[in-house]
Amino acid sequence: MKSYPYLRAYMAGVAVPTVFLLVVFSAFCVVRFAYNPDLPIERVLVFPLALVPAIWGGWNMVYVALRGHRRLPLGVHGALVPAFLVPFALVVGPTLGFDLRSVTNGIAIVAPLLMIIYYLVWKYLVGFLNEMLGIA
Repeated sequence: MKSYPYLRAYMAGVAVPTVFLLVVFSAFCVVRFAYNPDLPIERVLVFPLALVPAIWGGWNMVYVALRGHRRLPLGVHGALVPAFLVPFALVVGPTLGFDLRSVTNGIAIVAPLLMIIYYLVWKYLVGFLNEMLGIA
C-alpha cells in the first residue's frame, strides 16, 4: 500500500488523541451529569476536542514530508508539538474569555512534563501506527 502517504500519516496522527479525548469526554460527561459542578468545563474542552487531533495529524504529515531531509526521530518530532500548542493556547485563551494569568506561572513545570509525555506517546503509539500503515 504505497498510495496516499499523507492521508495515512494524517490518520495515524489523528487516531491517538481522538481515542484519548473520547476517554476525557466520557469522564467529563460523568462529572457534569453526576456532580453538576459550577465550572465552565465545556469551554475548556472545545479547544482539545476540535483542534488537537487535527494538529497531531498535520504534524505527522509534516514528519512524513520531511522524511528525506531530517535526522529527527519521531519521538523528538512529537515532543515539539507542545512548543507550538502552549503558546497558541496562551494567545487564544484570553480572547475566548479564559484568565490564564495563574496558569502561566506553572508553565515552566508543565511544559517539560508535557514534552516528555508527548515524546513517549509519539515514539511508541504514533510510531506503531506509522509502521502499521507503512509510512515509518
